Amino acid sequence: MVASALLPALHATHAGIWLAHADGTTAQIGRGAALSQLSATPTIILNAPLVAARLGMPELSGLDLLELFAFAHPARFAVPTPGGLARALELMPPDEESAAAAFLQQAAGAMLATLGDADWPERGGAWTSAQSLSRMRWPWAALVGPRIARPSEAEAWLFSKLPQWEEAPQRPQPLPIRLDSEEAVAALERLTGPGAEVRAGQRDYAAAASRVFDPRMAQGQPHMLLAEAGTGIGKTLGYLAPAALWADRAQGPVWISTYTKALQRQLSAETARLFPDPAERRAKVVIRKGRENYLCLLNLEDALQGGFQGRAAILAQLVARWAAYSRDGDMVGGDLPGWLPSLFRRAGATALTDRRGECIHAGCPHYRRCFIERSAKASEQADLVIANHALVMTAAARRAEAGESLDRLIFDEGHHVFDAADSTFAAILSGQEAIELRRWIIGPESKARGRRRGLAARLLDVASYDEEGARAIEQAREAATLLPSDGWLGRLAEEMPLGPIEKLLAQVRTAVYARANAADAGYGLETHASELEAPLVEAAAVAAEALESLMRPLARLRQRLQAVLEDAPDWLDAAARARVDGAIYGIAHRTQILGAWVSLLTRLGGPTDPDFVDWLAVDRVEGREYDIGLHRRWLDPTRPLAEVVLKPAHGLIVTSATLTSSGDWPVAEARSGAIHLDRDAMRFSVPSPFDYAAQSEVLIVTDIKRGDLPALAGAYARLIEASDGGALGLFTAIQRLRAVHARIADRLARAGLPLYAQHVDPIDTGTLVDIFRDEPRASLLGTDALRDGVDVPGDSLRLVVLEGVPWPRPTVLHAARRAAGGGSAYDERLVKARLAQGFGRLIRRAGDRGLFVLLSAATPSRLLDAFPPGVPISRLSLEEAVVRVQQRLSHGAAFGQKAATEALTGRV
Repeated sequence: MVASALLPALHATHAGIWLAHADGTTAQIGRGAALSQLSATPTIILNAPLVAARLGMPELSGLDLLELFAFAHPARFAVPTPGGLARALELMPPDEESAAAAFLQQAAGAMLATLGDADWPERGGAWTSAQSLSRMRWPWAALVGPRIARPSEAEAWLFSKLPQWEEAPQRPQPLPIRLDSEEAVAALERLTGPGAEVRAGQRDYAAAASRVFDPRMAQGQPHMLLAEAGTGIGKTLGYLAPAALWADRAQGPVWISTYTKALQRQLSAETARLFPDPAERRAKVVIRKGRENYLCLLNLEDALQGGFQGRAAILAQLVARWAAYSRDGDMVGGDLPGWLPSLFRRAGATALTDRRGECIHAGCPHYRRCFIERSAKASEQADLVIANHALVMTAAARRAEAGESLDRLIFDEGHHVFDAADSTFAAILSGQEAIELRRWIIGPESKARGRRRGLAARLLDVASYDEEGARAIEQAREAATLLPSDGWLGRLAEEMPLGPIEKLLAQVRTAVYARANAADAGYGLETHASELEAPLVEAAAVAAEALESLMRPLARLRQRLQAVLEDAPDWLDAAARARVDGAIYGIAHRTQILGAWVSLLTRLGGPTDPDFVDWLAVDRVEGREYDIGLHRRWLDPTRPLAEVVLKPAHGLIVTSATLTSSGDWPVAEARSGAIHLDRDAMRFSVPSPFDYAAQSEVLIVTDIKRGDLPALAGAYARLIEASDGGALGLFTAIQRLRAVHARIADRLARAGLPLYAQHVDPIDTGTLVDIFRDEPRASLLGTDALRDGVDVPGDSLRLVVLEGVPWPRPTVLHAARRAAGGGSAYDERLVKARLAQGFGRLIRRAGDRGLFVLLSAATPSRLLDAFPPGVPISRLSLEEAVVRVQQRLSHGAAFGQKAATEALTGRV
């Protein structure tokens, strides 16, 4: 047995705490003994933040197996539980909680043994990294270092090992070709393979999708298809088949847009059918994300060379290990384990990405190896580009400025297009947004370490070459001093604002608190931006002048940079040109933001603009303020969507399983932007092949009183016990989620039913879903983020429980849209969509079965057509619901005609 067996291991859950001693014995211990053990002796644990939460501690240290796994197996997937780690290491999972502590010793031994294996595939760079981690006093260093043989030659520095991307010529315009429907179906059959089940709906979907690739007949009139395809149709392959066929023949790209990272991962996996060869797939398919998702090599270098201290420095070393093996450098949803940053309380993780738009492009020594640039360059040559809605809309807007467009688009999860456009085309003048703009222009204003640079530093060579450009930079820097600076929020609380923007925000804060409802205490506050007092309107006018004084030098600087590109001095090589291009885009983007802010401010005190909804807000978390600002949204955000994205396109698909909200095509046309086109959108609909009447049932519990938290918690506990786990609980308020979790987690754990929760467990949402999927007896509580886009097929998800009818929150924005959209009918459409999306989590495969429980006696019958036709719907007591769940799920009783007949006695 390796040395790790000489170390104790501790496993803590809501069911209890177990300690595996060095002599091989295991005992259950109390919290006090566990804290003494962890403080006195190096102890093996799994997921230190989660163990700390279980023990009621803010933090603790120990030999965390997840850190060892991240070192030994960078860029590999593992669910961060004893069972998940066992499967990743090909070990036998512990069969009960009491055996988990001893398993942790075994897993540590297996990983430490791997470090001495001559065939260890991740050996490269490990010795050098271990030496650095030893100097940082990494807890595992003493066990890791002696097991890694010193290489005969010095190991290559990470930044010299990463491959370089190459310049490529711009792709020509795609060929105008027309796909035969039969060709699209044939391509689909090649994808599904011989002997695959013939799905008539999927074949019809592929044939319909092929029409959007026809040559466009008139400018501004794209071929647009609205396609509703029920769960199980296989719509991803249905549109991938004609998309790949067109891309190959026309030699043009197709952009596929999603709303969730889960669907991006699914699409990436599906493209393996199109391109089985990994090298060809890397060239043909690119997942494109925003810059803030990727590791910035310059930030990493700064962190490795002393920019990070303490635990953050250890994180930087482990991220460097991962970067050497990563597929694409994606830190958010890529092959970096989602749990790794949370082990360090996210200290330093965000500083390793480019979240502030400070990239110096070709001025960076790692420019040719940059993950971000590699992804961008690869997407220009790819056949299929997979991105998210927000990035696609931003990319389309950027191309529109250059007179270009994204010609072929597919918006999957199309019911979220409206929401994505709503965020993309919004304007927010807040303290946080304004201070970020100040930092982007001015750069560092303190002695803090880091690579933050202002405009002057990023454009030093341009400033030295062009006198007028240098003057514009200095004027912009001077004007930016009028924006909020560090400590602005504290000054507002003390009524001591500095500068015109801070004084405006102080007036906003005063107005919001004056008008706020006392019932909103603890939550964010907002009020209409109308009937405002004179001091606020006057402050807005002064703030608008300050913003205009900043816009002017930025506009001149942009002109000077464009002149530099046109004059092309000797020093302007391809790399410098790329950097100037990046600066021009950054300035243009921020000038647009400033213009939107000025437009928002100049409307205050005057007549309202019917196209927009404006309001004032104080953003708070549990009563603590974190931002203050003015907000503007389009009343109908699909109007700018149509102008910027839809009309310039040649063909596009908007598709979803819940696109029409129960067959309402006008709603689908309105929320997708199709109503703003001169050419009618095509429609296609195919129902799910699942037998929902036989596989599922809806239960409406009628005896849980609204606001009765103990009763609500008891209902969740009893339903989860009846289903033997496998439950997804959805809440509309984080506070109620936390309260219910606190009341029932220990009770369920003692029954062998693990319970995890968003906003409670210190684990990212993606990892929580991975754990839920991996443990059939586990349950998960969450909010809206889990209502859509969570694909957990099979026995791991067999029960969905909603705390109540998911009515929309009565915000200023919602009230305006409700008034414009038909009043209560607008609310009902939103609720039906949310119910349909929640129900859609339940049946994901042909063999799935499950129940959907709504804990609300006041559920209107008119909302129930949100569920698929034929699904049995019953109103019953909690006691009856528990019996029904137990009969249908826990005992494996078959759903079928008998269940449907029984349910009809209580059917709505």
